[in-house]
Amino acid sequence: MHILFIDESGTPPSPTKLKHKYFVIGGIIIPEERWHKMRDNLLGLKLRRKIVGEIKWRYFAPGNNEAVNPMKEMNKETRDAVRSEIYEKIICAEKSVRTLGCVTCIKAAYARPTITTRDDLYEYTYKPVSERFQYHLQDLSRQVGRAELGIVVSDHRGQEDDKRFRAHHEALLRCAGDFVSKYRNLVESLFFVPSDLSIGIQLADMVAGAIWRNYEVGDSKWFEMLRPSIRCSDGNIDGFGIVKFPKRTWV
Repeated sequence: MHILFIDESGTPPSPTKLKHKYFVIGGIIIPEERWHKMRDNLLGLKLRRKIVGEIKWRYFAPGNNEAVNPMKEMNKETRDAVRSEIYEKIICAEKSVRTLGCVTCIKAAYARPTITTRDDLYEYTYKPVSERFQYHLQDLSRQVGRAELGIVVSDHRGQEDDKRFRAHHEALLRCAGDFVSKYRNLVESLFFVPSDLSIGIQLADMVAGAIWRNYEVGDSKWFEMLRPSIRCSDGNIDGFGIVKFPKRTWV
């Protein structure tokens, strides 16, 4: 069994409040037998660094001194050292772990007649991520000669948001046609868990943050650390591990 944990880069904006250029949903695929090792590694890092609380991308910003930030007493150098360890020694150290994400150009997405709400934006950004997870499972199945199955676990966003998102996920799984993905390797429905209770969601948040910062502000430092784990084909991540949406009008 393979678990895709997903999280987003902040809150999807409404059509009238376009503060940022891109919206990202990032994911990390963890085989079930590697989950305990990754959990132990992250908990070990927290213990050594005396971090009591949740790991979030935004907490690493030098000016973030939120009361809930467990790293608020750390300087920039120490925060960066912790972040580097997460990418290099936890995520990328596990060769069977893969990361992926969809980068949506918000303005171009809202120019499409089918995208008019925040929920639409979120769902269209999620679809390519779910498809690449299915393709990843298909590839593994061919390699090992048996069906490799997976489930999707998302950050809990609120009762109504979760309800709508679960309905969208179910619609994707049940959709039929010649030009739509067949999710034959996914089992059960979409699962939700609060990020503070999930090692996988916290790591997915770090994936989404690195991807977003690379495209939003051109800071590739953390993205390049993440790159060895990104799903690819012959070294090419475009379209395989990183999907740009809408493809034809993405800028």
